[in-house]
Amino acid sequence: MLLPNQLTVLRIILTPVFLFFFLSENETYKLISLGIFLIAALTDWYDGWLARKFNYFTAWGKFWDPLADKILTAAAFGGLVYLDVLEAWMIIIVLFRDFLVTLLRGFADYRGKSFPTSLYAKWKTFIQMIFLYYLLLFYVLSTNTYLYENYKIIFDILLNVYFIYYLMLGITLITVHSGVSYIYDNWKMIKELFIK
Repeated sequence: MLLPNQLTVLRIILTPVFLFFFLSENETYKLISLGIFLIAALTDWYDGWLARKFNYFTAWGKFWDPLADKILTAAAFGGLVYLDVLEAWMIIIVLFRDFLVTLLRGFADYRGKSFPTSLYAKWKTFIQMIFLYYLLLFYVLSTNTYLYENYKIIFDILLNVYFIYYLMLGITLITVHSGVSYIYDNWKMIKELFIK
């Protein structure tokens, strides 16, 4: 198995490990979870760089690499829902859209077709990831007793319930709109995928 594909497998393996530490009530474990998430995220960047530099592209990698990203993201969002940081209905919509498009693109590759990723979709993903990293970082730091006691006002501002809610609502709307646009723009090709 090529190294980029091994890194993709590693990212999938690290996902439940991250979730175990993240959902722990132990402050140190939560800090460790942040490190695990960052390592997993770095494997995504590194395997993409390797694939482009050395032309390590395989059908397996094309399908599993984006799916591994979605699995890691879904675990982080799901953990934040479980901890009552985010609303479940928003995350369900976001994940449904992202998994649907990822599976469609994977099926298209399998059928020898290719769906281009629009600039809009790339910006959507970028905004999602920045928001997710922001939340994970400050939520985990806020669970540290020493930090929270000394910087309570800052954490209360950065993790304000209404601020987080409306940011996530905006991301949900952008995600839905980008998904609808994606299907509309590629509708002809999507229909062709399911015609034998």
